[in-house]
Amino acid sequence: MKPRPGAPATSLATQLVKSSLESRFDLLLSEDVWALLSDIEHYCLINKLAESTFGRRAVNDGKLCQRLREGKGITLKTIKKIRSFMHPMGQGISNVAAPETNAGGRPSLPSPSPRSLSQPSSGGRPFRFYDNRQKYLGFVNTTDEKWKVAERAAHELSHIQPSPPALRIFDAGVGDGSVLSHLLRSTHQKFPTIPLFVVGKEISLEDVRLCLENLPDRFAEHPASVICITNLLYSEAPWLMPGNISSAAALNWHEIALHGSSAQAYGEQLRAIDDLLVDGWEVKVSEKTGNPRYVRPSVLVIFREDNRFLLDSVIPRRGQVSGDYDLILAAQPWRARMGASFKVDKVLAPLVRSLRPGGRLLAVQSSGRDPGMELIHSIWPDERPFQVDRHELIKTLKAKLGRAAANYNFNSGSDSKSLLTYQMKTLPNEIAESIGTSTLFAAWNACTYVAQIEDGRLQEAVMSGAYLEATQKILQKHKGIWFHDETFVISRRRNSLTHHSSVNGT
Repeated sequence: MKPRPGAPATSLATQLVKSSLESRFDLLLSEDVWALLSDIEHYCLINKLAESTFGRRAVNDGKLCQRLREGKGITLKTIKKIRSFMHPMGQGISNVAAPETNAGGRPSLPSPSPRSLSQPSSGGRPFRFYDNRQKYLGFVNTTDEKWKVAERAAHELSHIQPSPPALRIFDAGVGDGSVLSHLLRSTHQKFPTIPLFVVGKEISLEDVRLCLENLPDRFAEHPASVICITNLLYSEAPWLMPGNISSAAALNWHEIALHGSSAQAYGEQLRAIDDLLVDGWEVKVSEKTGNPRYVRPSVLVIFREDNRFLLDSVIPRRGQVSGDYDLILAAQPWRARMGASFKVDKVLAPLVRSLRPGGRLLAVQSSGRDPGMELIHSIWPDERPFQVDRHELIKTLKAKLGRAAANYNFNSGSDSKSLLTYQMKTLPNEIAESIGTSTLFAAWNACTYVAQIEDGRLQEAVMSGAYLEATQKILQKHKGIWFHDETFVISRRRNSLTHHSSVNGT
């Protein structure tokens, strides 16, 4: 590919990237469809219209909403038709509307400007960064954050004194299960004969599938294990019970008793339950927060049939789970830019209340002050995604707990002990004078993922190609790229008198 005459000289990699991104512009803008779905749901509610009827009238597709929820792609042309149908005079276009074009027919993109993710979009819904599946998968496969978090969580096992009938672990956001599987290996090494009761919360169907792929070898190595996966809210999941009566009555509870004696056999049986997952992990968008919420509250209880007798007092019964966790891992359970009150009310406070005496909660969140944020600031100098540090979270949590805070120890630690450093994985010879395009892509994706930069704001930097030069400069300056998470621990005192066993923690 040759540069246009009179055009400024750019690297071949930059031109290739620009060409590829321009040809895939429709795909890039279609990655966050939740805002569009939210607007459609609101329109149908106001106009008393069935979603299938809306789809047929707007774009002659009665299954439009169903396809969007399943992650099917959507083009700019279709988005424009939908918006034109809902807003004939061009009113109320939200952040996924088609952009204006300039004289050359190229999209005319807005200048990037900081916008808090906690603020609603013009469509009435906050931006959901973690809905972007491609960025997530790119990040977890090119950095070692998962391993570092699991390694840090394993250190907490030395402070735990489990009591019968089982050691109890709660993973507040199990994701693809890689952190949990690493942690369970460490747990087996330290407590090889103690039964395990493990609960993982996850709203994403794709992540639940990936998590189940990581579990068969855990049942093979540690037969006395009961592992539960649920899509319940943070205020409900520790107790495996929805907080209101109607949802509790509709609880979708399944016991999966594994047969055989090999990881291969367990893996085949877990892959065979996909229909249960599709039925149980359907989501809808909350009109208040924009977060995906379960349609059906669901719980999977998985254990080995040949250990049923031994695990009789460990296998949970519907409505009889008391919480009482020895270890809770809350790694990146919230969007960085949400306020301290939101993070405490919706996540930290319910989890802390589900600790048993002597139990410990390890929280992990991004903190910045690293080469990753240096790259972000080279493009967006005023970007400040990490505004609520561990000290403010602990202060807000103490206020929320009130007098019950006396039952807990709060350890924020010094920076030298709190900060956890993880890196983008590269080969020794990758960071040289000329860095491969795939490495530049991986570094840029990791940085924008950690900083939670919205797709709309990424477009101008990507289309100009400026990000490639900036990424290469940071990689060469630091001989790689790394990121900082901060951690803090909340433990329940062994002699605490208060016992929290209800879903709402009272």
